[in-house]
Amino acid sequence: MTTRAVPFHCPYCGDEDLEPYEGDPEAADPAAHGGWYCRSCARAFKLKFLGIGVKI
Repeated sequence: MTTRAVPFHCPYCGDEDLEPYEGDPEAADPAAHGGWYCRSCARAFKLKFLGIGVKI
């Protein structure tokens, strides 16, 4: 099972032109990896699955 959630569209502009975004490959922080880049609005973002039936 993969840890990467796959988005169907950009949460900012709604476009579907997305590609995986790994950030700075030399960054020591693992939080800088595993995101998505929208080529339409030039924004990078990450998704996080919180769980099923989780009270937010």
